[in-house]
Amino acid sequence: RDIGTVVCPDAEVKVFLDASAEERARRRQSELESRGEKADYATILHDIEERDRRDRERDTAPLKAAEDAHVLDSTELSAIEVIEAIIGLAKGSEGSG
Repeated sequence: RDIGTVVCPDAEVKVFLDASAEERARRRQSELESRGEKADYATILHDIEERDRRDRERDTAPLKAAEDAHVLDSTELSAIEVIEAIIGLAKGSEGSG
């Protein structure tokens, strides 16, 4: 959650992948249920919103997109569409570094 700002600040291509809390909760619920685990959507959503809040407000390496990052909202995208979008961003940056 801090790759572009802390871990790899000099990367040629930075992508800040985001999705609505509601969609991330739906995805997590589906993942848990596919493994046969109980998954309460409201609890998952609350946990995600709390984690986001804590991460945004922490003093050290708060959650935020790097200034030069491409923000990619994956709320309405499939995993394949996300991969294709990131590949497109990477190809678009070839030769610009």
